[in-house]
Amino acid sequence: MAQIPFSSSDDTNQRLLEALASLNQISSAINRIGTSEDQSSSLQLIVETAIHVTPGFSASIYIYDPNTDKLEVTSRVVAYADGREIHRNIKPTDDIPREDGFGLRSIHRRRRTFSYEETDMNIHPFQAGLGVKVVASFPLLVAEEVLGVLYIYLHEDRKFSQFEELMLLNFVNQAAMAIHHARHMAGIKRNLAQKENELNRLRHAGMLISSRLRLEETLESILNLALELTNAQYGIFRLLDKTGENLVTRAVSAVHLEKPLVEKLPIQGKSIMAHVARTRQPLLIRDLREEQWADMYYPLDSVLEMRSELCVPLINASGRLEGVLNLESPQVGGFTEDDSHMLQSLATYAVTAIQEVRLLDALQEAAQLLIAQPIHSVLNQLCEMANDLLNTSSSAVWLGTETGGMELVSSNGAPVAEDAYKEQVNGLVMPLTNGDKTSALGMFGVFHTGSGGVRGVVSEWDKKVLACLANYAVLAVQNETRQQALRVSQEQHLIAETFAAVGDISANLLHTMNNKLGVIPVRVQGIQDKYETALAEDAYLTNSLSEIERSATAAMQTVQENLSHLRPIRMEKIQIAPCAADALRSVQTPPNIRITVNGLEDLPMVSASAQSLVFVFRNLIENAIDAMNGAGEIIIYGRQNNNWVEVSVSDTGRGISPEFHEQIFELAYSSRTHPGKIGFGLWWVKTLMTRLGGSVTVESDGTHGTTFHLRLPIVEQTS
Repeated sequence: MAQIPFSSSDDTNQRLLEALASLNQISSAINRIGTSEDQSSSLQLIVETAIHVTPGFSASIYIYDPNTDKLEVTSRVVAYADGREIHRNIKPTDDIPREDGFGLRSIHRRRRTFSYEETDMNIHPFQAGLGVKVVASFPLLVAEEVLGVLYIYLHEDRKFSQFEELMLLNFVNQAAMAIHHARHMAGIKRNLAQKENELNRLRHAGMLISSRLRLEETLESILNLALELTNAQYGIFRLLDKTGENLVTRAVSAVHLEKPLVEKLPIQGKSIMAHVARTRQPLLIRDLREEQWADMYYPLDSVLEMRSELCVPLINASGRLEGVLNLESPQVGGFTEDDSHMLQSLATYAVTAIQEVRLLDALQEAAQLLIAQPIHSVLNQLCEMANDLLNTSSSAVWLGTETGGMELVSSNGAPVAEDAYKEQVNGLVMPLTNGDKTSALGMFGVFHTGSGGVRGVVSEWDKKVLACLANYAVLAVQNETRQQALRVSQEQHLIAETFAAVGDISANLLHTMNNKLGVIPVRVQGIQDKYETALAEDAYLTNSLSEIERSATAAMQTVQENLSHLRPIRMEKIQIAPCAADALRSVQTPPNIRITVNGLEDLPMVSASAQSLVFVFRNLIENAIDAMNGAGEIIIYGRQNNNWVEVSVSDTGRGISPEFHEQIFELAYSSRTHPGKIGFGLWWVKTLMTRLGGSVTVESDGTHGTTFHLRLPIVEQTS
């Protein structure tokens, strides 16, 4: 940015001070957008300040709608020189911007337009009727996106001064940021509201699930009904445990039970329930004293004698054995074939109840995981649930990559091949879909390598269970995406607040330094002119004055260079290799340090600021040199990753302990500076990379060197 020429006029200096104060006030107003004020307050302050800094008739701001290529009339914010409308009957519709007017011309050109430079266009008739002689329009741009336009109307027939143009450009940037910030905050609020709505739905689902009967209570209800319908006196539910090797008691119902034997029964053990579990066939025993049953019988109560038994397996639609339902009676022939058929029907209902309750319990656990756990923990638990609910030997989740492929991110049970989702042999795979998107976010699959469970025929229940778990996997992915976006947004907002706060300080500091240090070279030249003869006879005095002049000039240049990073960054299409080369040329490299550069020349163009990127490379290289204590190797390596360019800067120094990986980017962390730098260490690097739309991360085990990874967006290719 060009320096503002400071006039000796008291009026100009006063206007400058007032403008700088207003810029600080405007920045504060922008920071409050989304909390207590909307963008209109900031825009109103901008037009009021603009018309004060540029004495004229009025100033106004319109928001641009790219869909219609028009300025929104209702969005107009206006200020008049005397603080009020000259004609109280003036309405926004009286001054509707023309489709071929100055404002849209500025937008289409993406640069400012002055009426005295546009010989083919007249001033709007309405404004001309109010006595306007000069019109200026400035497009409001953020990252090449047009957000609106600022109009300045003058009654005087004159040109804008350089001072006025520069100050108006500051107001233009502030107005653009106000609109952009308001839209950004509105988007964040919408995302937060959507997230809150989803979490409320999850809590509501959790309450519905928790209001249902527990599995044991459900089974007891079924047992009581079975006892009532069959006139049996004793009943027990034993379900298969997760190992598939034992039957575990989950519910018992009977009359006058004294010492029920409820320990687990091995599937391969000697008992009637184990026999039914192995054969998967119902069994009606009229007399337990018969030889073939007497040796196999395992009593329900060691005190009470049972004489007849009715036992049915619990098998779900997938062919999975869930457990066994058993009824006993002290009477010989206590059960009939009709009782057996009835109990098999109840067993079907019991299987459905078991599946539903287990699924609801799993979904309740999944809902709690979504709220409290990171994505990988959620996906691991969902895989474990899938194996448990569907009796499968393995399960896995794949997520889409930036290159369009699928990456295995979670699995449970037996090992799963990287591309198992393609084959779907002896398994079931569900896509992870977003609902409003045609492409899948990933895949969720379950597979079987043994008997039972998901096999050649897949039931509707299998699909239902996996579809439910897949939906929760989608929520986990979406939640992680929104959390990452929220963290990035919060970081960018914090940086914006920081630069808004220091913007006014830097302007005043630079102004003061120019005034104070700028006097020194002038005075030195005056002394040299006035005492030329004396200086010719005194070499020491001549050299001292020259050194004073050189030091003052160098100090001014150093301050201007370092404070330039506080100004708005001008994004442009650049190659990374020249920036790295410029940084290397500016660094004093010790003779025992070797620097290797690979892959930068082949990288595509990125959207960034060359000055900022040179500063980033120089800072990382100087830090690497310090870390290696004068001997070692630095490798700068570049590669393209989909829509991003990644550049790594590695050294063989002492490394950075993992616990400091976040702290090194904090403002107060740096403990050393280099000549010609203000300091602040790696805070500058992260701040500039964020402002460039990229990122920086560090990789180090604290012992074997350090690698910084820089990431920048590739410029979109246009045909």
